Amino acid sequence: QVQLVESGGGMAQAGDSLKLSCEFFGRTFSSYAAAWFRQAPGNEREFVSAISWSGESTYYSDPVKGRFTISRDNPKYMVYLEMNNLKPEDTAVYYCAIKGYRGATHYVKAFEYDYWGQGTRVTVSS
Repeated sequence: QVQLVESGGGMAQAGDSLKLSCEFFGRTFSSYAAAWFRQAPGNEREFVSAISWSGESTYYSDPVKGRFTISRDNPKYMVYLEMNNLKPEDTAVYYCAIKGYRGATHYVKAFEYDYWGQGTRVTVSS
């Protein structure tokens, strides 16, 4: 049984920073690539960032590149998303997702991921 639990969301003002956490419950966390997606009201779920199983490779969507940093701590079964210089358009529910995969490709489509967390809401005001 695999479970993901996100935390760290909240309210922020433009220019602020937040750090999201995603805790993995299950076995062999290092067998999974991980990603963050977000979904704003009325919008489809949108890819934000991905990280390889080892943490050595990362990938970002253009809207967050240079502002967000994804990382993971395999011994602690954790994935993080550090968000800096937040903008009102970053307002969304943020989801952690994992995919059983140890290759080099970064997957950006939601349907390509195997397990999802329940989401954590981020609201950024101007």
